[in-house]
Amino acid sequence: MFQAERIRHLPPYLFAQIDKKIEKKKNAGIDVISLGIGDPVEPTPPHIINRLIEAVKDPINHQYPSYYGLAEFRKAIAGWYNRRFGIQLDPDKEILPLIGSKEGIAHISVALLDCGAYTLIPDPAYPVYDTGTILTEGKAHFMPLLKENDFLPDIGKIPGNIAKKAQIMFLNYPNNPTGAIASEDFIRDCVDFAGKNDIAICFDNAYSEITFDGYIAPSFLQIPGSKEVGIEFNSLSKTYNMTGWRIGWAAGNSEIIDALGRVKTNIDSGIFNPIQYAGIEALNSSQDCIDEMCDIYCRRRNMVIDALAEINIRVEKPKATIYVWAPVPGGYTSSEFATHVLEETGVVVSPGNAYGPSGEGYIRIALSVKDDRLREALDRIKESV
Repeated sequence: MFQAERIRHLPPYLFAQIDKKIEKKKNAGIDVISLGIGDPVEPTPPHIINRLIEAVKDPINHQYPSYYGLAEFRKAIAGWYNRRFGIQLDPDKEILPLIGSKEGIAHISVALLDCGAYTLIPDPAYPVYDTGTILTEGKAHFMPLLKENDFLPDIGKIPGNIAKKAQIMFLNYPNNPTGAIASEDFIRDCVDFAGKNDIAICFDNAYSEITFDGYIAPSFLQIPGSKEVGIEFNSLSKTYNMTGWRIGWAAGNSEIIDALGRVKTNIDSGIFNPIQYAGIEALNSSQDCIDEMCDIYCRRRNMVIDALAEINIRVEKPKATIYVWAPVPGGYTSSEFATHVLEETGVVVSPGNAYGPSGEGYIRIALSVKDDRLREALDRIKESV
């Protein structure tokens, strides 16, 4: 069967592979605990669900939704940015609702990247940054995220000839998979770099609300000059436990938003209207549910850090995200240790090198399981090492 060249270069999607491993072990009768996928186990807050149910009952919402999202939803996003970050956004020109931020992240390369041009991609990173580049026949230049640089890319080490040919830079802080955070000064340096080299920054801020120990994450769009060079992606998935609802957005530079909108309108459709009404409820109502989830994730983070210390794996406490990025014990590669843990304990963790070559030597542990199951998983891992 013929396949396009771009498909032959496309690696299997990491989390689809994890799903297959889990299914195989479960079919063999093994009690699997997955710490591999960041999918919140707590339910969506009831007030959001109730708004969905109310909207579903209205037949007017059973028709095709607008490609550009409900005006009310775009206004709710703009209102949230104003309250949360003090940012003014034009709901009609600077906001585009998405079927989850993953959709926009994959499609942004179609909108902005010429064949053979470069995308600057963090390494390790969310795999879709690279796969979007592959599917548009662009070239990836990986920016290593190293512990000695606080898991921030060293933009000063990007070769000049690469910078001149680059059209997109992906950034993601709070960071998946490392849990690292970025200062506003660092983001400002990236904005200056992008402006000098005519590069569009695509800032993935999906974990902006999951923070601990008094840390408050900024928005890329708070930085002076940011709207001249880029956009920010965000999502209701992790913030409100709505991963399966598939609802997010892009916001920022109006020309980039327009280009992404043209791709979206030609390739897919809008978000089911009742889901958008639920999104409006999430953004406009009490945010206490976020504080409750942050307390839960902070407690689980501490459980993981303490358990790893008992087997001499030392990890600094991340101030954000729902992940712990931990070095593997001596004598193992990332894949070897992840395989060892799965085969010996039935616990799934993600090997760090699956997120990029610079992830070698690490595993990612997701905090999205109930406390008792997390405790059991950690006990199994400790016994196996």
